[in-house]
Amino acid sequence: MHRRLFTRSLALATLAATVAAAGALPATAESPTPAATRLHATIDAILADARLTGAQAGVVVVDTATGQTLYDRNGDRRLIPASNTKLLTSTAALELLGPGHRFTTDVHSTGQRRAGLVSGDLYLRGGGDPTVLAADYDALAAEVAADGVRVVTGNLVADDTRYDRTRLGPDWTWDDESYYYAAQVSALTVAPDTDYDAGNVIVHAAPAASAGAPPTVTMTPPNGYVRIDNRAETVTEGETTISFEREHGTNTVVVTGQIAVGDAPASDWMTVWEPTGYAADVFRAALRRHGVRVLGRTVLGRATPDDAAPVARHDSMTLAELMVPFLKLSNNGHAEVLTKEIGRVISGSGTWSAGLTAISGYVADTGMDTGTLRQRDGSGLSRRNLIPPAEFVALLAAVRAEPWFADWYGALPIAGNADRFVGGTLRSRMRNTPAANNVHAKTGSLTGVSGLSGYVTDADGRVLAFSVVLNNYLASSVKGLEDQIAIALASHTEKSVTTARVAPPVAPDAPHVPAGLECSWVKPIAC
Repeated sequence: MHRRLFTRSLALATLAATVAAAGALPATAESPTPAATRLHATIDAILADARLTGAQAGVVVVDTATGQTLYDRNGDRRLIPASNTKLLTSTAALELLGPGHRFTTDVHSTGQRRAGLVSGDLYLRGGGDPTVLAADYDALAAEVAADGVRVVTGNLVADDTRYDRTRLGPDWTWDDESYYYAAQVSALTVAPDTDYDAGNVIVHAAPAASAGAPPTVTMTPPNGYVRIDNRAETVTEGETTISFEREHGTNTVVVTGQIAVGDAPASDWMTVWEPTGYAADVFRAALRRHGVRVLGRTVLGRATPDDAAPVARHDSMTLAELMVPFLKLSNNGHAEVLTKEIGRVISGSGTWSAGLTAISGYVADTGMDTGTLRQRDGSGLSRRNLIPPAEFVALLAAVRAEPWFADWYGALPIAGNADRFVGGTLRSRMRNTPAANNVHAKTGSLTGVSGLSGYVTDADGRVLAFSVVLNNYLASSVKGLEDQIAIALASHTEKSVTTARVAPPVAPDAPHVPAGLECSWVKPIAC
C-alpha cells in the first residue's frame, strides 16, 4: 500500500490531532467569548427548526488555522453522508493517482496485416475513461482508417477487463437502477454529452406534425444498441406527459404519455444495460462511417493480447480537470470509476473492495479516524455509508496542506454562482448573501438525508471548515437549514462585543428538487 513521506504524514497527523483535541471539548467549554456564545445560539436556533423534530443532526465547525472548534453538535455521531462521501473519494484519487492522471482508450489488432486487410481481430480496450464521447470513438475510428485498415476478417473485441464485471455498487437500491445517477460501471463506456454521465443515453421525443401520430423518438448518441418501444401519442393540445422507462435487464426503453403539436421535445437520461456493448456499438458504427469493415461479430469482455499491435489511442482530460464535472455536478459514475481505478493502480485489482481499502488508507494518513466510519462505495449512493461530521472536518482541515488542494478547492461547488460549472449543485443556493461566492462545499442528498461539508471564510477572514449532516427527517427538504448555518458562519465575527442573541439568517429559496436527489441529478437541469 502506497504511503506518504513520514515527515509530511507527521505534519498532517499533528494538525489532525489538534483538530480532534479541540473537537473533543464541549461546545461551551472554557468561558466562550460573546461572539462564540452568539454563534452557538444562532446555530442552536436553526437546528431547533420543526423540520428536524425526531431527526438526527450533526454539525461541526473548526477554524482551520488554529484547530479551535467553534461549534460541535453530535460531531462524533455516525450519520449517512450521501454525496459528502465524494470528499473522501476525490481527495484520495488526487493523492493516489495524481492530478495529472489520464484514462486511455486504445485500439489494437492481432494477426497479419497486408494491403489494408487485417487477418485477425480488432480490439477496443477501455481504460476506465468516464468522459469518452461518441465523437472520441469517431476520432479513434478515423485513426484506424488513417493507419490503412480497410477490412478486419475477425471480430471486434470490446476489452473492459481493466475492472471487474460487478456493474452496480454495493447496497444500491433496485429502483434506482434505470436512473442516470446509478449507471452501470465499466472500464469501457460512453458519455452522451459533456456532463459526462457515462453509461447513459439521452432519449428525445418530439411531437409529430399532426395529432394522432406517435412522437419522433431519437437518441444521443445515435446507436443500434438501445431499442425504443414507442407507445406515446401526439395530441392537439394539453400538458406534456411523456415518460421514459428502461425495462429491467434489457435495453428496451418504453416511451409513454402524450405531447402536443408544436411543443418542445421531451428528453430524459437513461442508463444502458451493459455499457461495454454500448461502447462497442458506437465504435463499430464509427468504423463503418470511416470505411472500415469488421466482418466478424462483437465480442465482449476479452482481454487484449500482450502482443497485439497498437493502431489508435485516445487520452482523457487530466484528473485535476475531471474534478470539475465530478464535484460540481456530483457525478456518481465518476466516483465509482475513480474507486476502481485507485484499486487497479494501487493493488492491481479494479474492484470496489480494493479501491475502498486504498481510500481508507489515504484518509487515515490525513488524520481521519477510520475506525469510526464505514465507506461502502465511492459516491455515497449506498445508505450503509456512515461518517461522523467531525471526521469530515478533520479531512477538510488536513487536505489544505496538499499540493493539489487549489485544484480540488476550486472544483467544489461554490454557493450562489450562477455558472453551472462554477456554482455546480450550489449555484441556486445562498444567492445575495455573505455566503455567495464564498462557501466551497460538497452537497449530499438521499431521501431523508442531506449534507453540506466544506469551507467558508467568515467576516474576519478566517477559513472555517464545517460539516452539516442531517438524517431521518420527514420534510421534503432541509437544504434551507444548511444554508442558514453557512450564511451564519460567513457573517460571523469575533470583533463585535454584543451578547445579544442574533436571529437565524434568512436563506433565499432554491429551486424545488424532488426529495432525495441532488439538483444536478434532475434532468433537464434543475439548478
